[in-house]
Amino acid sequence: MTVRIAAIVLILFFQNLSASAMQENESSLIDSNSLRAAFVHGKTEAHFRYFFMATDNKKGLTDYYAHAVGGGLKYETGKFHGFQAGVGGFFIFNIGSSDLHQPDALTKQVNRYEIGLFDIENASNKNDIDRLEELYLKYHFKNTTLTLGKQLINTPFINLQDGRMRPTGVDGIWLNAVSKKTKWEGGVLWGISPRSTVRWFNIGASIGVYPQGVQENGQPSDYREHIYSNAIGVLGFTHSFQQGLKLQIWEQWTENVFNTVLVQVDKKWGSSSFYSGVQGIVQHALNDGGNVDPNKTYIQKGSRAFSFGATTGWKNKNTDISLSYNRITSSGRYMMPREWGRDPFFTFLPRERNEGFGDVHAGMIKFKQSFPKQHLQTWVGFGYYSLPDVTNTRLNKYGMPSYTQLNIDIQYQFRGILEGMNAELLYVYKGQEGNSFGNNKYVIHKVNTSLFNLILNYHF
Repeated sequence: MTVRIAAIVLILFFQNLSASAMQENESSLIDSNSLRAAFVHGKTEAHFRYFFMATDNKKGLTDYYAHAVGGGLKYETGKFHGFQAGVGGFFIFNIGSSDLHQPDALTKQVNRYEIGLFDIENASNKNDIDRLEELYLKYHFKNTTLTLGKQLINTPFINLQDGRMRPTGVDGIWLNAVSKKTKWEGGVLWGISPRSTVRWFNIGASIGVYPQGVQENGQPSDYREHIYSNAIGVLGFTHSFQQGLKLQIWEQWTENVFNTVLVQVDKKWGSSSFYSGVQGIVQHALNDGGNVDPNKTYIQKGSRAFSFGATTGWKNKNTDISLSYNRITSSGRYMMPREWGRDPFFTFLPRERNEGFGDVHAGMIKFKQSFPKQHLQTWVGFGYYSLPDVTNTRLNKYGMPSYTQLNIDIQYQFRGILEGMNAELLYVYKGQEGNSFGNNKYVIHKVNTSLFNLILNYHF
């Protein structure tokens, strides 16, 4: 499969190079309205990525590491009567790692982080990890685009979540309509290829590819391949008012599973550098939550969840400091398949989530600093996350104790001969605050652990 995808995209790549080389001499011979002109004026992009990740767990528990390297190519035609077509693929190799499909001897828990660099459905696969992740037809009219096919989108609930080698992709029809102050986004999705996978799934089958946690009654969840849902409908509205006020409203309807609405208001205070925002999320189950059997459903029938949060901060050209709070009430678990994207909360820090929990209090402070002359950007985030007791399975899906989290991130943009390359170093420490009752299955990969990440990206 790797050879087939690479060959197809490489052929397009070199075909485009040849066409570009001849363009200057032949431009007068090419009808600018012809299909050939659309291919001649197409654009090719390449991306190479290296990712080192390591987890240092509590003493006595298994540590892990992995090296991944990969590359991808994308070709997009020029416009032809408003239409464009695009195709792109990516391949990954495991060039050295721990035994990622071997569970920890003491807790029997499997690897959580490093396996996500590859194919979580086949941890032993090191050489045939590839995916055709974009294949679409796009139509432009005025300030609107309509895209049909496999593509990459970013919404509060379905997003790239690209903290591994490749992001989450979707298959469907997607609309973007932008005016001076207003933006409409939305569409219907019928397929998803989650981060850390190589296959495309229908909507129901995409739920449960990642670890499933437990049901509210404490029994292991068993909803993988048991969720009946064929479509997701998404609608997003963003409007900028005068005096630095912006409103976002998003609704995500997942057929037969749940409906979720987000409202967020952001404010920039006059000519100063102060800003703030508030957010609310309301969610309720649809029908039986995906399956009439309560042991095989994703979200229990009649379930409801409510989350609200706020943030405030100050920033200028090179500095940004903020303080954020989020609350998920005790009315129920906030549920959103981790296969689809990361949390939209103001208190989100990479490498951990609060999805699957209720009765959460989260607070976070973040400081960002840029050094333009040195081509350097850094940020530090520290959060405290108060979760329900790990034995409270009604509100704690993944057996995660309360924790603190420290993130330190350093990014460098190369210049000169290595222009187009950037490096990122991310260190994460999660400390234990809640009771694990002497059971290390609530500790491994969750708390009392350090994560090390080194990422190199080269785009041209």
